[in-house]
Amino acid sequence: MTKERKSQYTLRITGANATELVVILYDMALEYLQEGMAAENEELLSDAIRKARGCINELLSSLHTEYEVAQQMQRLYLFCIRRLAAAARKKDKAPLEEVQQVLSPLRDAYEKIAEQNPSGPVMQNAQTVYSGLTYGKTASLSESLTESGSGRGMFV
Repeated sequence: MTKERKSQYTLRITGANATELVVILYDMALEYLQEGMAAENEELLSDAIRKARGCINELLSSLHTEYEVAQQMQRLYLFCIRRLAAAARKKDKAPLEEVQQVLSPLRDAYEKIAEQNPSGPVMQNAQTVYSGLTYGKTASLSESLTESGSGRGMFV
């Protein structure tokens, strides 16, 4: 993942509610799977698989297993983790497509759920970023950070 994509994910995370964070994790996992399928060598493949597994492990650990649907999701995530382990062991890209086929519909479902979630961002004290085109000889995209004081970030 490029530095620019990481910055985009960071910006999305700072303004996301709990459900949108799940969508972001799916997006990241799917992007790592794409990187794995496009990997030109075993090292890049292994790195993409490791990162995708990290995203799925995070999804797995965030489940509330007291609900039946969460137990079904747990089985799907464990299946994905096993397929990624097989891909890493065999240096095979085919299991990555299987995992992508499992995660893509789940991501789309969570996106629809996120649209219905009226709660605010999880991070309450994140710095505001304004983005827009500047006027001048060359139209360029610029981002501006507003100073929100020393009370930025998450408080414990």
